[in-house]
Amino acid sequence: MKNKNIHMKSFFKTFSIAILSALFSLFIYDQYFVNTSEVSPKYYENPTLIPANYTVNNSKIAAERTDFTSAAEKTIDAVVHIKNTSKSNSKLPSFYRYFNPDDELPERVGTGSGVIVSPNGYIITNNHVIENNNEIEITTNNNKTYKANVIGSDPDTDIAVLKINSGEKLPYIYFGNSDTTRIGEWVLAVGNPFNLNSTVTAGIISAKSRDLNKSDGVNESYIQTDAAVNRGNSGGALVNTSGELIGINTAITSISGGFVGYSFAVPSNVARKIFEDIIEYGDVQRGLLGVIGQALDAKFAKRFEVEETEGFYITDLEEGLGADLAGLLPKDIIKSVDGIIINKFADLSGYLSTKRPGEKVSIIYKRNGEDKKVDVRLEKINRSIFFYMEVRELTPEQIDEYGIDEGLYISNMNNRRLYQNGIDNGHIILEVNGQKVNKLSDLKGFQMGNLESILFLNPSGEKEKIILQY
Repeated sequence: MKNKNIHMKSFFKTFSIAILSALFSLFIYDQYFVNTSEVSPKYYENPTLIPANYTVNNSKIAAERTDFTSAAEKTIDAVVHIKNTSKSNSKLPSFYRYFNPDDELPERVGTGSGVIVSPNGYIITNNHVIENNNEIEITTNNNKTYKANVIGSDPDTDIAVLKINSGEKLPYIYFGNSDTTRIGEWVLAVGNPFNLNSTVTAGIISAKSRDLNKSDGVNESYIQTDAAVNRGNSGGALVNTSGELIGINTAITSISGGFVGYSFAVPSNVARKIFEDIIEYGDVQRGLLGVIGQALDAKFAKRFEVEETEGFYITDLEEGLGADLAGLLPKDIIKSVDGIIINKFADLSGYLSTKRPGEKVSIIYKRNGEDKKVDVRLEKINRSIFFYMEVRELTPEQIDEYGIDEGLYISNMNNRRLYQNGIDNGHIILEVNGQKVNKLSDLKGFQMGNLESILFLNPSGEKEKIILQY
């Protein structure tokens, strides 16, 4: 019995030592071998997100406050709806026009927008909105209607001036300076798309001096925006956030015919100049610099063997005009005009279209790698391109020579079809579509699609009529 007790005591002693050793081993392992950065699954918590920018903005004010309500309120009552009722026959088959007199032609109704620019009722819109009109009806934002008269128009810039008589002062929009607008600047388009009166959309200026077709012979210099513009917006206002007029919405580029993110406006400085010319002179006064050449890029820089890839490269000058008299020469590169940087031809033509004959412009140009400066007087444009012909108004000497007092002189014939029919330099255009022409402005109402006939006078005094449509 005694031996049994001794063995039991020995067993408990050994067992106790083993337990203590195991606990001590666990303690040592836990303290020195376990990674204390690991967390037991029992204690998982939601992770704390640490921002990449360690500066916290506690302000309750937005980063940029773009409130368009003030600009919209200033302009929405000055934008009108235009309804144009016409009886144009230019798109009808010739047999239909032959058997139906003008008073039986079907009516066509077009709509657009316009901008009141004076309290006495002068309105600027697009020429294509009111062309071929028989009657023009204006509806203001307060639903009053007026009959409008066409004061004048300029198809080259697609600007027209209308007048309504309301008997009261009308809300109008002030002109802004489109030359000081910047790419990225916020703008609003105000108009009547799809007859939805008084519609305001917002966007930014995407580009400036945009020419939609560099090969069509028309000098264009549009402001491009991404403000939504659709059919019916033509002639409406493009305004800045101060509510100032910086453009007349004119065109969109779209396969579907609807807005796809690109819209174009005639700059307000151009529209204002056309407006003032029509009111003051009855016609548009354009100043001519007198240079012939090409806007530079990498391709033309290589051709002309110059290092410059921006600017207007002069290849020739018109003798006796401002650039020639000021001392400019072929191979000179025009870099700026009155501080306006010339990167492409639309920069040059767009700015000059805001100037009148007799005004002077300051030109910085590069010659043989050296920058030079000169002032050039702009001259009145005395020629125009019509149906691939350069034409000019008759001089007193030509009036005596040909024995006529009306007509336009062909100074450069580039129309192959007419040339093959014997029409050449020195011929006189007497009539277009049966209408007599005497001034360059008389040609503005004619487009390629509606030319039917031209009556010429040759240097021998013989008349010849060329039929253009069959």
